[in-house]
Amino acid sequence: MEGPRVVVAAGLAVLLVAGVIIAGLLFGSTDDRTAQQAPPPSSPLRTGPVALVPVPAPAAGSADCATLIQNVPATLKSGSTVLTKAALAEPAPPASVAWTDQRSDPVVLRCGLDKPAELTATTPLRAIDGVSWLPVENELATTWYLADRSVYVALTVPASTGTGPLQDISTLITRTLPKKTS
Repeated sequence: MEGPRVVVAAGLAVLLVAGVIIAGLLFGSTDDRTAQQAPPPSSPLRTGPVALVPVPAPAAGSADCATLIQNVPATLKSGSTVLTKAALAEPAPPASVAWTDQRSDPVVLRCGLDKPAELTATTPLRAIDGVSWLPVENELATTWYLADRSVYVALTVPASTGTGPLQDISTLITRTLPKKTS
């Protein structure tokens, strides 16, 4: 009689172990669930001034660039994020401004640049708030080149940033820089 009891007891033990394994696979441990529900760690803050590489900007000292740079807003909106005007590392390129939330790449405006090679008489442009822009995209950012004013301006917007900064700068350009007459 002991033989059948041993077999039943061994069978129950195997079923109990199998049940624990299946429950563990289906439900995980409390520590696993807590780790999955915890918010992802925040990106580290980027402190200090924003470093910009110099680019040719022969008209950076123009009156139009001075007017534009003097009137840039202290903040730009990017969805629910507010980007704040940042200090630039020295030597800072002339007629340049950056905005950041200190967690993502900055939005950068440069005034007085050379005409972009991509801008031709047949290049399709995008109009935003009465301002014509040439978008040049890559996987990290889009640089929007101002195409219808007396100076060339570039606004580089990281791919993770919405279109709010472009709208804000278009509104500023409409107010501060007259359209080309040619």
